[in-house]
Amino acid sequence: MSKRLTCDVVVVGAGMVGAACALYAARAGLDVIVVDRGPVAGGTTGAGEGNLLVSDKEPGPELDLALLSGRLWTELAEELGELIEYERKGGLVVASTPDGLDALEKLATGQRTAGVDAMRVAAEQLHDLEPHLAPGLAGGVLYPEDAQVMPTLAAAHLVRASGARLLTGATVTEVPRDRAGTVRGVRTDRGDIDAPYVVNAAGTWGRELAALAGASLPVLPRRGFVLVTEPLPRLVRHKVYAADYVADVASDSAALQTSPVVEGTAAGPVLVGASRERVGFDRSLSLPALRALAAGATRLFPFLERVRAMRTYLGFRPYMPDHLPAIGPDLRVPGLFHACGHEGAGIGLSTGTGQLIAQVLTGGTPELALAPFRPDRFPDPEEAV
Repeated sequence: MSKRLTCDVVVVGAGMVGAACALYAARAGLDVIVVDRGPVAGGTTGAGEGNLLVSDKEPGPELDLALLSGRLWTELAEELGELIEYERKGGLVVASTPDGLDALEKLATGQRTAGVDAMRVAAEQLHDLEPHLAPGLAGGVLYPEDAQVMPTLAAAHLVRASGARLLTGATVTEVPRDRAGTVRGVRTDRGDIDAPYVVNAAGTWGRELAALAGASLPVLPRRGFVLVTEPLPRLVRHKVYAADYVADVASDSAALQTSPVVEGTAAGPVLVGASRERVGFDRSLSLPALRALAAGATRLFPFLERVRAMRTYLGFRPYMPDHLPAIGPDLRVPGLFHACGHEGAGIGLSTGTGQLIAQVLTGGTPELALAPFRPDRFPDPEEAV
């Protein structure tokens, strides 16, 4: 940068959450600059599948955020049309045993109370929805509200629609504070940006960005792989996954966990997930993880045994110990706001997060209570010893 920049709010992170924060803050009348050391959607967003899910969330704050986000995604889909490749394909969760089906129905009952459309599917009806599913499954639950976007396109178009100034290839090296401890913007390796508010939307690097401002935030990377098949006719109609996927999402284990998640795409390839493990930022290829993904997928859809996997990719989900993101002002550092720690749900929860951040930034009342998402809800490392 040739000169010092000023704005109302700096959003650090040009992934989907940062893009949504920029969009809603700008539409609330704020002058926004988005800064990222890489390109738009260059981190977790670009390695995601673009899922907008309610099916995998238990009743509570995260599901409330997912429902708010879903309404906002529907509005954006009407506005942006095919630009973000929004598809309301629906999710189908299947159980292999009667006990598993009962557990699914128990979860669905609570979700319905919260406003989710969840339909029980008997075993004999599964193949009406997914003709190529394996035989012998006990049944499932259909979630018509589950949808998908193309994440890199969606993030780029949200940033563009915001009108925010975008500074990529700039690493934040410091979050300066005045004598009272209030943030004054950010310092980057390309110059300073002065602003009274800084939004930490740095995803898996949210811990490091918070530390630059003098705050602690226990965000950790959780690695996951996705297999991509050769292009096929649309043989998988919904996002289809096994009931144990929900348990894996909620698990605190650092060890490798896999549960089959299979979905077709408009372009033809089938996407196969999902794996989770905490190994830091290790980008090594894991054959055990890939074998487990392939085995789980073929159990759900036997035809995949005859299909070639063309490539695989990995990403790092921003994991938080209680599986809830940090959203809102950091009371320890005036002017610092957090919008990170969404783990694998950041694409789906981004719009609601951005809306809530914008409402608080402009002095409004947030649509959802922010107490469950408070950034300072965890003890500081010194206190935890």
